[in-house]
Amino acid sequence: MNKILVTLPDGSARSLFLQEGETALRAAQLLQKENPYPYLLCRIRHETKRLTVVLNDGDELQLLDLRDSSANLSMQSSLAFLYTKAVHDVLGSSVPVTIANSLSKGVFTQIRTSGIRNETAKAISWHMQEMINEDLPFEEVGRNGQMTEYRLDGELQSFVLPLVPSTGCLNAFEVRRYKNGMLLRFPHRSDPLHVPPYEEESLIYDAYSEASRWDKILGVHYADDLNRKIDNGEFEDMVLLSEALHEKRVAEIAEAIRSNNKRIILIAGPSSSGKTSFAKRLCIQLRVIGLRPIYLGTDDYFKERSETPLDEDGNKDYESLNAIDTVLFGEQMTSLLKGKKTDIPTYDFIKGEKIFGKRITTAEPNQPIVIEGIHGLNPLLTMNIPEDTKYRIYISPLTQLNIDPLNRIPVTDTRLLRRIVRDNRYRGYDAAHTITSWLLVRAGEEKYIFPFTDYADTFFNSSYIYEFGVLKKYAEPLLKEIPAEDPAYPEAQRLLASLSHFTASTDEGIPNNSLLREFIGGSVLVHKETE
Repeated sequence: MNKILVTLPDGSARSLFLQEGETALRAAQLLQKENPYPYLLCRIRHETKRLTVVLNDGDELQLLDLRDSSANLSMQSSLAFLYTKAVHDVLGSSVPVTIANSLSKGVFTQIRTSGIRNETAKAISWHMQEMINEDLPFEEVGRNGQMTEYRLDGELQSFVLPLVPSTGCLNAFEVRRYKNGMLLRFPHRSDPLHVPPYEEESLIYDAYSEASRWDKILGVHYADDLNRKIDNGEFEDMVLLSEALHEKRVAEIAEAIRSNNKRIILIAGPSSSGKTSFAKRLCIQLRVIGLRPIYLGTDDYFKERSETPLDEDGNKDYESLNAIDTVLFGEQMTSLLKGKKTDIPTYDFIKGEKIFGKRITTAEPNQPIVIEGIHGLNPLLTMNIPEDTKYRIYISPLTQLNIDPLNRIPVTDTRLLRRIVRDNRYRGYDAAHTITSWLLVRAGEEKYIFPFTDYADTFFNSSYIYEFGVLKKYAEPLLKEIPAEDPAYPEAQRLLASLSHFTASTDEGIPNNSLLREFIGGSVLVHKETE
């Protein structure tokens, strides 16, 4: 008999005695009644493993459900395989399937064949459920380069991430016809048993469509395409094209502000989106077309530290809208719109108080006021400001580049890698610190940013098709420094696995006003730590 120490998702531990040759799946089955959510993956000796791994005497096993980020992504990859198998069974094995990008609490997929209808989505969904009911195994066949090859009911596909043991683990999903493709939707970590309510995200869809057009211009669709460009000496040309596309889009936004006579320009987005660089590039473009923008940040309107609200754990909550002096902000924006002299504060983060008397400002009648801050899309921030004066911009990097048609790079990975590099360069934090704090950052985004994206008038995609190669150069050494016993180690290994598909590239040729320079250094737009 093998003695196994098992840690459950709630942190409690159990001891099990199993026969030789038994797997982590057997341990999961014995302990499933103690957890409300299905176990999907496990960790042994700090390594993330499938539940099919054979256990040895003395192993310390950690069981993971969908609330764990690795298990969540494993569920998504497994569901992508199940979906692809169903498409091929319904429409034919030669029909290409692409898992394109996140959208509407799921992923947008493309099926390259004619005659896709609502009935097609229903047929695919029905067949997926049929295979779930049969509890078919995801059989591990072997290695395919840097990926693992799996078989599902005769179909072979390769994935970067480990898959769940069988289709029966995929407890909930939805297939929905959408635009020129399909939405594949699934549970999220906050509610692992249910698919969240559908949310229309037409603005994000349009941004992805624009990104696809950029991909065609650049001639890069997947990781291998980028690697070939780098190997062939085409990197600098790709950088110039990417920056030109960014600048064109910034100029279009500036022109929309002028033509619609908007005065209050609100810029918001999640962490590491490049908000500061974008705001300053927008100000430059506004000046090019004859306007003289005033640049402000909502951070300067923080309440005095003694008045900062507390979160549920009793810590000061600087992410909350209640940490902002919204009354003063509204009064001062109204004052500026009326052309009155206004004493704009500067927040002293050491003293925890606003300092007045340094920025007494008057706005001219057509002068736009560019305001950057995470709450820019929240209508409560500007509730006393006339709606026809506002122009809201949502900024985030939408990953334009996947590893291949079925292996998607999550949008959050781009932002996390950017933050790892920037935190180390400008704040002295190691990668482990950034990774372990990332869950709190994401929780704040889910609460204070993402619910308000529908209020945006336009979207700016701040990603670069080439940036994974550049970020690899900086992030890979930092991730490799994380020791196996560190809680951040599994996530570091996952990120390293994704980066392994990209050729590291130099940052030579990236201009000093690039948004990417905000993170890797050398920016002329950002001279201090940001966000």
